[in-house]
Amino acid sequence: MRQELIIFAALTVLVIGGIAVWSNPWRGINRIFFTLSLQEAIWLLAMDKASGSAGPFWVRMVSAIGAFFPLHFWLVKETIVSGDLLRRTIVRARWWIAAALILAVLAFTDWFIPANSSKTHPLYGYGYYIYIAGSVALYLHLTREALTQLRTHTGIRRVELQSVFAAGSAAALAVCTLMALRAMLHSPWLTAMQPIVVLLFTAGTVVSITIHRIFDARQLLLMALQKLSLVGIFALIVVAVSNLLEYFIPHRIAVVITPIACLWFGIALNDWLNRRFHFYPQGTKAREAAFKAARSEARSEHLMKEFQAILLGWGQAEHMAMFSGPRTSLRGADESISVDVAVADALSRLRWATPERLDREKTDADRAILKSFLREHRLGIAVIAEGPALTLIVGVGAPITRQPFTYPQVTQLLELTAIFEGALERVHLSAKAQRAEQLATVGLLGAGFAHEIRNPLVSIKTFVQLLPRHYSDPAFRDKFFRLIGDEVGRIDRLTEQLLDLASPRVYAPAIVELHPILRSSLDLVAAKAVDKQVTIIPEFKADPNEVYTDPSAARQVLLNLCFNAIQAVEGRLGERWVIVSTQNVEGGVEMVVSDNGPGISAEIQSRLFEPFQTTRSTGFGLGLAICVDILASLNATLNVDPPTPGFGATFRVKFPCQPSSS
Repeated sequence: MRQELIIFAALTVLVIGGIAVWSNPWRGINRIFFTLSLQEAIWLLAMDKASGSAGPFWVRMVSAIGAFFPLHFWLVKETIVSGDLLRRTIVRARWWIAAALILAVLAFTDWFIPANSSKTHPLYGYGYYIYIAGSVALYLHLTREALTQLRTHTGIRRVELQSVFAAGSAAALAVCTLMALRAMLHSPWLTAMQPIVVLLFTAGTVVSITIHRIFDARQLLLMALQKLSLVGIFALIVVAVSNLLEYFIPHRIAVVITPIACLWFGIALNDWLNRRFHFYPQGTKAREAAFKAARSEARSEHLMKEFQAILLGWGQAEHMAMFSGPRTSLRGADESISVDVAVADALSRLRWATPERLDREKTDADRAILKSFLREHRLGIAVIAEGPALTLIVGVGAPITRQPFTYPQVTQLLELTAIFEGALERVHLSAKAQRAEQLATVGLLGAGFAHEIRNPLVSIKTFVQLLPRHYSDPAFRDKFFRLIGDEVGRIDRLTEQLLDLASPRVYAPAIVELHPILRSSLDLVAAKAVDKQVTIIPEFKADPNEVYTDPSAARQVLLNLCFNAIQAVEGRLGERWVIVSTQNVEGGVEMVVSDNGPGISAEIQSRLFEPFQTTRSTGFGLGLAICVDILASLNATLNVDPPTPGFGATFRVKFPCQPSSS
């Protein structure tokens, strides 16, 4: 059974080494680790021979082969530090080669195993213990060198040195300890433990240096400590609760209550341990800040600035990059900087990329593109999130600690990017909905505009027809020129207002007078009101009427509220009116739009400002929701009075007088 275990371990180690070199044959550490795995496999096969009836020769052979492990580990260390085996590295290895040869020769002397030693009566000389002491000294010296170099290196080299030599030193010392115990206790199972130790070391090291997911050794240790603490304390709680309950209640009831109580204790204990160990606090803070920004900001440029600040704090980096838009035209904060679609396609296939991951994996077209992208923008990590309308690429520069991003940090950034993409998608769709509402409002104004423009054109046409007969009349000419100027100016003002309403806007608030904006807006509504036999009653009482808002936004909101009011009263018999009034309130000016229509039912009022809420057979119910979004971006508010039967609906818009101090 022991021999089968050794052969299995040898073959497994050889396969693991082959996987390491196959994963990236051009990487120096993978190649040197394959040769180390080959030496381990030969050492294990020699151990298989030594465990048979071949005598002490194979015991000597096992020890001689093992004498070269410190040399091989030193080569692994130098390969990690330098990136590849260099000629000067081989020259510097002469002392390690000499030490390995001395130990190997010592294994074939009678000092190591006396000549009268046999399989049934194994004997070990002073040389055997000198061999063990020499091997331990070499491993300790190797560990000291590695620790010294850890203080002078950063990034992936530091991480790989930590993982390789933490596992390698532990495995080597364990094997030497097992050899010493084997000599003192003469226990065969101690020899059988050696291939298991080697197998675990090889598998763990290959995983740590070849997979594209990088883990921080300290965090792994703390996580293991946390889980062990959780299991140990939970086991004590189970025993304590079970024994305690059986003193007071029957056994059958205790069996049911114990798992429930212990489960509750376990959840509470896990939360407490998470707080005590406090893994990745930057990730928790960044997630909370991202959700807060996503809820509070309604403009994409503000969102981008908030997200950039969050990422710089999360990554403890000096710079970052963010590109958003359709896949074919991704743009950064600076519109002159864009991302080629090939980068987006490559990142979409990998989901995330770090320089360390790209170095560890086989080079192909996608990875070559991403290497160039990371190098060009000086990024330590890049991830992608894709939505129905937008694609978002987020990159963060190397931290000030110069440590590589670990896989838990990669998952954090993927989560943050998904939050960012969802928020930008919402803002993007909201902007499209506002644009659609703008165009719908322009469509409603179309017929009225045709009527308003036709009247001055008819006047102009009439005077032009009369001009040849009355040209000599000075009074006619004066009246003609004055009318032409007035009517053309009127047409020009109407078309300017229509174009201003239809053009896409990025709202820029400023201190403006509200009443002139409302009067010009009501001019646009007049034709529609006359057509529906509705009286528009302006009652502008606010004095002063200066507010901090965007004129186009105020006009869009008023037109939307007025058209809703006109549609609400057009089916009413008798008098139909819409009152637009203003009044001064604390901190601003309030615009009130009220009508004498049927009012708003109590059932729909609670969700009136949500999208797709409408009582009409036409439209999508987006108007009021868009008004709320527009006003929120300008620090203004929209509310509706509680429903009163028979008194129509009253909407109140409060515009601030000064910019927000926040």
